[in-house]
Amino acid sequence: MQTTKKILLLAIIIITSSCNDTSQRITQKAHYNAFLNTTENEVLHLANKDAIFWEEKLEKEPNQFPYLVKLAASQSVLFNETGNIEYLVKAGQYLAEANKKTQYKNASYLRGLARNYISQHRFKEALELLKKAEIVGENLRATQCMMFDVYLELGNYELAKTYLTEIRDLSDFDFLIRLSKWSDYEGNLEATIRYMERAKDIAESSNLKTMKQWVYTNLADYYGHAGKIRASYNHYLKALQLNPNNAYAKKGIAWIVYSHEKNPDEALNILEAIKSTHNSPDYYLLKAEIADYKGDNKFKERQLNSFREVVKNPFYGDMYNINNVLLLADEPSHFMKALNTAHTEVENRATPQTYSLLAWVYFNNNQEDKALTIMEDHVVGKTFEPEALYHLAEVYKANGKFDEAKKIKHELLESSFELGPLTTKKIENI
Repeated sequence: MQTTKKILLLAIIIITSSCNDTSQRITQKAHYNAFLNTTENEVLHLANKDAIFWEEKLEKEPNQFPYLVKLAASQSVLFNETGNIEYLVKAGQYLAEANKKTQYKNASYLRGLARNYISQHRFKEALELLKKAEIVGENLRATQCMMFDVYLELGNYELAKTYLTEIRDLSDFDFLIRLSKWSDYEGNLEATIRYMERAKDIAESSNLKTMKQWVYTNLADYYGHAGKIRASYNHYLKALQLNPNNAYAKKGIAWIVYSHEKNPDEALNILEAIKSTHNSPDYYLLKAEIADYKGDNKFKERQLNSFREVVKNPFYGDMYNINNVLLLADEPSHFMKALNTAHTEVENRATPQTYSLLAWVYFNNNQEDKALTIMEDHVVGKTFEPEALYHLAEVYKANGKFDEAKKIKHELLESSFELGPLTTKKIENI
């Protein structure tokens, strides 16, 4: 136990040099192996006990709707800890029943169900619930925070900004993390990081474990986008010190090992360790990409087939539409299926990213002119998201707009870590 504690402490304090990388190697197995070999999950154990307790209570007193909310909370924790989609859907069902029993007049319950629907990518339904909560008025600021989140997801940036103004308070954690998200949308990565660092200060002074975990992993992501890989790695380790079973942080380290250090075998080892305790379709996609990088086509196809099989589960709904479109777009025989799914995603949330996806489908079907029209109408000048810009650069090139493509190419090369080595290679050929 004492040795493990020393390893955990080492993982946090060992990297104290500048955030700017001076060498290719950032990670050390000694830092993260202790987290990969965890066998106990105290959070999962308590959540299972909690779920059994409230199930028994509800069975004895079925009219006690607060028990439904307690059950939903335990199911949400179980989803976070295991990645099992059934827990997320169950949580939503319990919350829906609680709202029905309270005639949609409890703002806290409405926000809870909206939060669940956001996780399921049911953004329009989440918005309707939040509008009801806004009318109820109880803890209005919490509702306004979530209204910002949903409008940003839906691509209604004017209303998102209106709600951001409503909750403005530079000393408040909830405002700062949303101001950080807004800065990211505007393409101001320096401000994005600055506001998230302020939020981190608040989280650390409050000493709330879940808040610190959340802010550490989000900062790790943003540091990675800025090319500050050491700082990114360090913050994933900080999150793991708080919860050794944090699958998101482990996946972030796997990405660093793959994308920055170009060590695909070790990245796959990390992903295998994660998958033994946490299931998510995302891991199949990342393993397929790494297999592609290695030139192992058989392993790549096995992973993609596993992904396709898993997301057939209707519980996933539209959560993996984007990934499905990207896979289908590469197969000419699946053009109509890709097109229909892309249109569904645009209908769900009409953002520059979803429109770039629609344009990508047409581009892959040799309809470069139609792809360009969509890009110029809905994407150009409206997003700084690297994948959308990569699609735009390819469309520009296919339409003979070489100067425009080259300009984006130089910007994209600065995002090579975020995009990964496979996409970076494609960018280099633009």
